[in-house]
Amino acid sequence: MSVPVFWRESLDASDDGGLVLDGGEGHHAAVVRRLAVGEQVRVTDGRGSYVEGPVATVGKGSVSVSVGAPVSVPAPTPRLTVVQAVPKGDRAELAVQALVEVGVDRIVPWASERSQVRVAGERGERLLGKWRAWALEAGKQARRSWFCEVAPPLVDCPGVVASTAAVATLLASAHVGLVLHEDAPLALGAVPLPERGDVVLVIGPEGGIGAAELAALGVPGASVRPPPPQSPIRAFRTPQGAPSAARLGDTVLRTSTAGAVAAGVVLAATRWR
Repeated sequence: MSVPVFWRESLDASDDGGLVLDGGEGHHAAVVRRLAVGEQVRVTDGRGSYVEGPVATVGKGSVSVSVGAPVSVPAPTPRLTVVQAVPKGDRAELAVQALVEVGVDRIVPWASERSQVRVAGERGERLLGKWRAWALEAGKQARRSWFCEVAPPLVDCPGVVASTAAVATLLASAHVGLVLHEDAPLALGAVPLPERGDVVLVIGPEGGIGAAELAALGVPGASVRPPPPQSPIRAFRTPQGAPSAARLGDTVLRTSTAGAVAAGVVLAATRWR
C-alpha cells in the first residue's frame, strides 16, 4: 500500500525530529484517514522536497510525525503549462485533476471567447480558489513532490483568469507554444520538443476556438487549414517564437479531457523516457 502524502508549507522539524500536521491536513490525517501510531507517512512542501517517517502521536485534529532528513527532487523539465478554457460544472474539476495527475506544472484558467462560464470579479476569485484546492488534493494523490501551480500567466495580468491577450503573451514567450485545434494539419506527436525550457499548450472551450481568437493568440491562419483529402500530413513550420496550431488525432475530445491527453503526448516525448 502506498504511503499517504500530506502537505506542509515548511518541513522544518523540531529539535527532536518531530513534525506536526494540524489544520486541514491534520484533520484529514487524524479524523478522515484515522492514522495510527507507527504508520509511515510522507510530508511534502510541494516545492521539490519531502520527508518521511512514522506517526508518533495522534490528537483530536492533528498528528506528529518523526521525520528524517528532507529529500530533494529536481524540478522536471521541460516545464509544461496548460492554458485551459474554463469548462462548465464538474468538467472543470475533472480537467484540473487529470492535468495534475498526468504531470502538468502550471494550469492557467482562460476566459476564452466561447467559454460558457462567466468569471469576472468575485466569481473569478472563487474559481481560482476551487481550482487550487483541486490541484492540491490531486497533487497529493499523485504523490508529486513538485505541485502544480494554478495561476494567471503574468504577475500584472488583470483579474485572476487570463484574457486572450495575456495568453498570447504567454505563448510568444514559450520555447514551444501550441494551440490545440481539430483542423490543424500539424500533428502534436510530430512537433519537435525541447528537453528544457517552457512548453505551452492551449485548450479551447467546447465550442472551439474561432478564427478571430486564433489570430488574437498569434496563430498563423495557414496552420489551421485542413489538408487536402488523402494528402500526407505535413508539419506546419512557423517563424521562430510564433505559436502554431496542432491536432491530437481524428476524434474530437471534450475540453475536460483534451488537455490531459495532449500533456501525455508531450510528456511521453520528453520526460517519460
